[in-house]
Amino acid sequence: MSIIHTQPLTGPAVWKGPDFDGDESWIHRFTPETIAILEHALGELKSRGLSFPHFTKDDFPVHALAPEFQRYAEELENGRGFLLLRGLPVDRYTEEELNCLYYGMGLHMGTPVRQNPRGDLLGAVMNVGDVTQKTTRVYETNLYLPYHSDPSDVVGLMCVRKAMRGGLSSLVSVAAIYNEILARHPELLGLYYRPMYFAHLCEDQPSLSPIFSYHHGKLSCRYLRQYLELGHEIKGWPLSRVEIAALDLFDEIMHDATIRLDMMLEPGDIQFANNYAVLHSRTEFEDDPDPARRRKMIRLWLKMANARELAPEFPGRNGFPAPN
Repeated sequence: MSIIHTQPLTGPAVWKGPDFDGDESWIHRFTPETIAILEHALGELKSRGLSFPHFTKDDFPVHALAPEFQRYAEELENGRGFLLLRGLPVDRYTEEELNCLYYGMGLHMGTPVRQNPRGDLLGAVMNVGDVTQKTTRVYETNLYLPYHSDPSDVVGLMCVRKAMRGGLSSLVSVAAIYNEILARHPELLGLYYRPMYFAHLCEDQPSLSPIFSYHHGKLSCRYLRQYLELGHEIKGWPLSRVEIAALDLFDEIMHDATIRLDMMLEPGDIQFANNYAVLHSRTEFEDDPDPARRRKMIRLWLKMANARELAPEFPGRNGFPAPN
């Protein structure tokens, strides 16, 4: 088991939502020059008859933007753990063009990984699922999406259309949650380091992992309460009362308005977050009656070259294996 860190965490990854009142330094706006470079790369793809996802980093020549993409990767791993790109003129492009632009940017930031057994490299986050079916994933509905981390180093979410009402995106700093637990109930801290059964989407059976891991000076987290509860249910290993109390405390802290950062993603926004350092959520929403105007986000999972080294008992997961 990794060492239990018993001192308050410091650094840029420790933040609270109100810290950004009047501070938009986490928002990076697409400039006309950046858009021109991206559109030139898109034109190169078209001229060669290439389409999503059948092209490589070199096929999408945006090398002039390499310093920007490097800064983003650095901010995600060693900074706040999240950022927002704003102002991509999404209405200008077809669905195929948007996929190419987004995937092309992803190739220059990291390595896109598969999001389901079908092998999809981009996921459409829309209200298309049947809420009466247990197999329906929450992101395919308009229901509240609890705070969680995805099985990849980084998750990206591009807004194509927002909902008629609701659908607020929310982020919370794992380090801020940790410090609150340490301040309020330090006697519970060790429980989060104990391996627990998670029902992972990319595995046939629940597997063991702690919620917190502190390794080589960095705190990492894996969390989605319903997958923890489901994992223990499948294994026939009920959670103890003290474990439930620890999860209740975790949930209470991360839902605190003085902790979380809420934002409404506008069309053309792309939100990136480090899945080890930041948990993300979304409020319920109401869609437009017109199917063509319904809320649509496009999700990207990235494996990063500069990702932290993880402890042996906190195995990394980067998407689903290639379909047979």
